[in-house]
Amino acid sequence: MATVSVYNMEGNEVGTIELNDGIFGAKINEHLVHMSVVQHLANKRQGTQKAKTRSEVRGGGRKPWRQKGTGHARQGSIRAPQWKGGGMVFAPVPRDYSFKINKKEKRAAIRSALTSRVQENKLFVLDELKFDEIKTKAFKKVLDNLNVKKALVVIPEQDQNVYLSGRNLPGVEISTASMINVYDILKYDTFVVTKAGVEKIEEVFA
Repeated sequence: MATVSVYNMEGNEVGTIELNDGIFGAKINEHLVHMSVVQHLANKRQGTQKAKTRSEVRGGGRKPWRQKGTGHARQGSIRAPQWKGGGMVFAPVPRDYSFKINKKEKRAAIRSALTSRVQENKLFVLDELKFDEIKTKAFKKVLDNLNVKKALVVIPEQDQNVYLSGRNLPGVEISTASMINVYDILKYDTFVVTKAGVEKIEEVFA
């Protein structure tokens, strides 16, 4: 099992913790990681783009000139795609870009992403993360003590004081252990998690 240091909110090392090799020491599957990131981004797409085809553009009901004898190429409508102001060929229409991947594949991708954070020494474990009041300055001080700027901060369960204290910090995302995803794990430079958060992750993704 991999052993990492545990820090307090002042940035001092207060102990160590053994990580479950099944979660934080798994074999990295780059294909599943890539597929999970693509799925996450695809599912976020609104899919509301729309352009008009020649049948939807207003006007163009009259033939612009007679078929023969003008010297021009024959034309049937001024709303055909080759005309300025005409419709678009194969115009995009609203659609759903989302797709699904198997639960086992998604969990394997998360395990791969977590393992990469451990191997790159980008995982920090806190003994606890609690605030008596909503204070962004206090949250930033914790990150400064760890020498961390851009981070995904993971807590075991929703904590309003923690969430509201850190949500305005640029480059910081706060998530509960059960809601982490591959995209966020890889997007942020460091993965900061509490001891209770580690236990929750090991419970959820075992």
